[in-house]
This record gives sequence, structure tokens and C-alpha cells, in this order.
Amino acid sequence: MRTFPFLLSLAAGLLLQGCKQAPRVGWIQTTPSDPWVQMNDLSLSGNPPEDGDIIPIETGDLRQAIDGFGACFNELGWEALQSLEEEPRGSTIRALFDPDTGCAFTLCRMPVGANDYAVDWYSLDETPGDFEMANFSIDRDRQRLIPYIRAAMEVNPAIRVWASPWSPPSWMKVNVHYACRSDPQVNDLPPEKAGREMVTQFTMDPQTLSAYALYFSKFVQAYREEGIDIYAVHVQNEPNSCQNFPSCIWTPQDMATFIGSYLGPRFEADLPETEIWLGTIERPQIERVDAILQDEQAARYIKGVGFQWAGKGVIPEVRRKYPGMKLMQTESECGNGSNDWAALEHTFSLMKHYFTHGAESYLHWNMVLDETGRSQWGWKQNSLITIGPDGHVTCNPEYYLMKHLSSAVRSGARFIGSLDDSENCFAFLNPGHELILLVLNPEESDQSLAFRVDGAWYVNLDLPARSLHTFKIPAV
Repeated sequence: MRTFPFLLSLAAGLLLQGCKQAPRVGWIQTTPSDPWVQMNDLSLSGNPPEDGDIIPIETGDLRQAIDGFGACFNELGWEALQSLEEEPRGSTIRALFDPDTGCAFTLCRMPVGANDYAVDWYSLDETPGDFEMANFSIDRDRQRLIPYIRAAMEVNPAIRVWASPWSPPSWMKVNVHYACRSDPQVNDLPPEKAGREMVTQFTMDPQTLSAYALYFSKFVQAYREEGIDIYAVHVQNEPNSCQNFPSCIWTPQDMATFIGSYLGPRFEADLPETEIWLGTIERPQIERVDAILQDEQAARYIKGVGFQWAGKGVIPEVRRKYPGMKLMQTESECGNGSNDWAALEHTFSLMKHYFTHGAESYLHWNMVLDETGRSQWGWKQNSLITIGPDGHVTCNPEYYLMKHLSSAVRSGARFIGSLDDSENCFAFLNPGHELILLVLNPEESDQSLAFRVDGAWYVNLDLPARSLHTFKIPAV
């Protein structure tokens, strides 16, 4: 058996000295064959392990506060849910949003117009030359996205929603098409109209830029009238990625111009409480982020930066150079529809990376898909929950990973930085000083683990091969 001893400590040692009864530790375990098992509560012990290295948690090393966890509302998710009868559909929504029995999601994303998991392409104003947005409409959203969000809000009214476009209205783009990359199998974009990275596809004239800022403003206001507050917008999903689905390339300089001279002033006038974020960044080049955050006019409006995919490579530098900037992980890497334990382990590693480097939230991508997992543009992807053709609902391994995290870690919790060098565990301190510890055993053999609570209490465990655990250690 391969052995990995750990020590984890909680900053309450002085108070522990006089305790007569050891505090109890809550424990939830998931394995590939047996997910979400409430284990017997553990008692902390004053006796150290007999041998093995000791690696401490120092709860004095409190870092960023946590804003929340969630995923994205997508049209194909709602379509999959409609295949269910009312009772199982409600149970599935509760599995994601119920604060007591589900994942307790509180922070979610939605698209502005179509994304790659829309039923098909649309924008909120496809009338060419409608610079005044006279034909702007969210009628399409009333069919799927708005009911989806409302169903979630009925379970958890505390949900906060932010939005990002994958493409502006097609007539605002140089190629007059929603896509950037030509792909005869899934779109009708002529090859000669394909774009490329670092060449802006948006039509950069003042009239179109002003109209697009108005488009954002009308979107937020229209949703507010539906009872849904969009607390923030991220200006462009993956502004460097030329895709065969809805997408739009922006150079950093052109995005800075749009934010600083058009979108920012428009929101300042119409929606002063709605945040503008630089997101979602999917490339690791710090100079591209610098070009926007160091643009004086744009920077005054930007409240945070969102990262996904290869953007994870730049978050450490952004955190270092812009210490007051809010940071968000915006889209977990979606795989290729495997929905297996390996996907859970990969996402755990992403969580560890993002939280270690300052992310204040973590969002999965698709919450619910049918058994194909396939978008209308051909990519088969993972989802938290799969709905089969017979109405069978399957919670996939990544669902349980998200639940292990999001049901335990409360808004306002602080990430504990002292486990930076421990690859397979990370921790948070909840309001009220409850310690939440997530531990993964990725090995093919059982793992012995010991952790200590602030130099005074210890607990020794044997964790099964390929298992995930959440420990809840109360304030003492």
C-alpha cells in the first residue's frame, strides 16, 4: 500500500487545550461505485501519528474570500430537462440548486444570445443596421433560458447571474456571420470570410460600437423586467478563439476601446450598479490582459477578470500585478463527453490551481445534457447530469465533485493558503470558523492519511483507492 501522511492544522489551538471532549468531524466520501456516502463522524485525537511526515494547515494564512459556485444556463440543458416528467425534472433542478440537499449553486452564467449549446444561432437583434435597437427582443429567451433560470430561482432565490456573449449580432461583424471558422459540416461561413486570432472581427466604427453598448444595456434592463438581475457582464466569451460556432475575435486594444469609450459610459449612465468584467480570458499571454487593464479609460470600468481553459496560465500573473482585482474561474474544461472519474480528477486539479492563484469562484460548464452530450456544432462535452432517452437521470462524477465543494463551502469563506504544496487537498474556513477540507486519493491503492488540527488534535484515516472526501471540522 502506498502511504501519504498529511498534517492539516486549524488555528484554534489555545482554545483546544482546555476541552474535555474532542470535537466531531463530519465526513462525506465518494468513490466511482458508491458516491456521496455519509461516513461515521470522526473524533479528533490529542495523540499524534506514530510516524510519517506532518504537513500543517495554517489558518492564519487566509486568502481570498469565496463568492460562490455554479455553472451555465444553456438552451440544450433546458431542452434535455423537458424530456422529463414534472417530478423528476424538479428533482434534477433541486439536485443542482437546493441549499440543503443539492449542490447549493449560488453563482451562475448565461449567454447573451446563442452560444455553442444553443438550439441554433440567434441574437437579440438580427435586423441589419438597427443602431437604435428598435427590434431588440428577448422573446427567444422566454422559451428556454428564462424558464430555466426561474426554475432554479424557485429552489434558491439567492442565485446571482452574470452573462457574456459568444457573438454580437451578425450584422455587427466584419464577415456578417456568427462564426469565425469555416466548417461546412456545421455552418455556412465561406472560407474566404473566416477570421483569425488577433484580427478583430467586430466592425470598429463609432455607430456600431455605440449600438453594441446599447445592446448590452437593453439586455440587462429586459432581464430586470423579467425579475432576473444580471449583476455583471463579461464582454466577450474567449475573445481570442476563432470557432465554428458563435464567436468573435477582439484584439486587446479594440476591446479596451469598446469598454472605455462605449460600454463603460453606457453602463455608467443606464446601469451604474451592473459590473463590467474582462472575460472570459482563454489565453495565457499577460501582455494581452495588460493592454486592457493598463488602458486608463477602460480600466476605470473593469471590476474583475474571468479565466477559462488556457487562461489558467495567466491568472497567477494577473493576481500579482493587479492585487485589488476580483478573479473568477468562468468555465470548467468540458472534456469530450466521457463523464467519468478521470474527468473528476482533472477538474479537481483545476480547482486546486484556480483557488491557489486567487480565484474567488468556480463554475462548471453544462449542468444538464441529453445522452449525446453534443452541441449543434458537433462537440460532445461533459455535463454534471445526463438525461437518457428513457428519462433516466444520471449524476456524473463531476456532479459529486461540485457538490463536495459547493454544498460545504459558504459564501464569504476564506481560502487557506498553507496547503499550496499539497497537490491533492485544499481547504477553506467558513464563516463561523468551520474548516472545510477537500481531499482526493487518485491512487489505485488505499491511502493512509493523518491530519492535525492546529498542533493539538489529530485524526488518522485510511482512504480507499480513487476516492474523494469532504471533511467538516467545527470551530473549537
